[in-house]
Amino acid sequence: MTPISRRRALGAAAAPAFIQSKTAPPNLLLILSDDHSVPYLGAYGAKYMSTPNLDRFASEAIRFDKAFTVAPQCVPSRAAYLTGRSPVAVRMGRFSAPMPPEIVSLPEMLKERGYATGVCGRYFHLNGVIKSSEATRATYDKYGLQTWQRRVDYMDVSPQQGTAAKFDQFLQAQGKGKPFFFWINYSDPHHVWDKDAGRVDPGKIQLPPHLPDLPGVRGDLARYCGEVERMDGFFQQAMDVLKKHGIEENTLVVFAGDNGMAFPHGKGSLYDPGLNVPAMARWPGRIKGGSSTRSMISGEDLTPTFLDAAGMKPLGEMTGRSWLPLATGGAYEPRRHIFGQRLPHGNAPFTPQTRAANFDLSRCVRSDRWKLIYNCTPQMEYWPVDSAADPGWQEMLAAHREGRLKPEHERAYFQRPRSVMELFDLDADPGELNNLAGRPETASVERELALALHERMIVDFDFLPPPFAN
Repeated sequence: MTPISRRRALGAAAAPAFIQSKTAPPNLLLILSDDHSVPYLGAYGAKYMSTPNLDRFASEAIRFDKAFTVAPQCVPSRAAYLTGRSPVAVRMGRFSAPMPPEIVSLPEMLKERGYATGVCGRYFHLNGVIKSSEATRATYDKYGLQTWQRRVDYMDVSPQQGTAAKFDQFLQAQGKGKPFFFWINYSDPHHVWDKDAGRVDPGKIQLPPHLPDLPGVRGDLARYCGEVERMDGFFQQAMDVLKKHGIEENTLVVFAGDNGMAFPHGKGSLYDPGLNVPAMARWPGRIKGGSSTRSMISGEDLTPTFLDAAGMKPLGEMTGRSWLPLATGGAYEPRRHIFGQRLPHGNAPFTPQTRAANFDLSRCVRSDRWKLIYNCTPQMEYWPVDSAADPGWQEMLAAHREGRLKPEHERAYFQRPRSVMELFDLDADPGELNNLAGRPETASVERELALALHERMIVDFDFLPPPFAN
């Protein structure tokens, strides 16, 4: 019996709406940019950038201003997108771990309902290490751990320049009349950032409060924004393929970032720049174009949403919730909390020199106004993921050594050990620089959030100790 068969009673007891009625099943298209934080799109207010295609898409879509990934790293974040569950719950906490064979993914559920399914573009991170070591490869082969070749009908891992052609190829092969789910992955704006990807003026960039105003920081941001501009062109190529096949009207398109930007306070951290990503959804005739919402949504909500659009029920073990009613004007109860998990990053073994960029363990819970971060490895030396050799971080290190950083930046990046608990008032302190944990005046808020996190960690069978004693 397959994993899907074992879960049919939980997730698909009733025939979907498009089978019960004469309504054609919707096509489902997911497009992910890589390491893409809010606000780095024109549609999110970045006026120093040129992203005309995604800006136009936003005018036809709903824009989510508070969309958060479940993790600030590629592997665990994508695992949540494709399962409706947290990365800890589906045991996707290491880059060397493929998705366990018994964990059911979104395309498998849709295949059971007659969908053609595919994935293309940058490596999608859920099938283990693509260039694995001899020891890792032997383990994959011994236990048959790489399963995505049979989870989808079409799989191609190649540079982002060819994604539109691959998408076109998939649509031609699967034929007319059959609904599809397709997942496109771009590498932009992932580090390393090309200096000639776009033409963003470093002097015009509006710096966020968590980054010091240094020439290297501005230069890095300009290159990063340039890659977002380039990705905007690849996105339009995919939209042109949809238009070519005449299927725009019945296709729900979701564009989102997979996690936040590879800058200090971003990728690899549970601060908003690591989790808050651009996310937009377009479905002509169902979703009002040019609308926006500040209701919080989570990366684990994507799978339940796509299942909802297809007329299917989520599996019982999913912690994600469909935001389709929110997008289409139906009854929707906003989330009170979203949760985030920071897990090991990359494939390097642990050594005495390992820093937080490669190994750090923390959890967070966020409400509309407050965030609580629970650091379980506070002794690890902070180090940004991917971009530590770039001018921005190197100039920050020099300013730290020379005593030129502002006190808030000193605390954010060079305090050792870091605080086990961090509490931020996001209305008053959007840069998450003033830790309020342990203060009497915020004790009730801290306890409320810690209790919510405690509950979630138990429900997820989290391997870390919860914030309260059992």
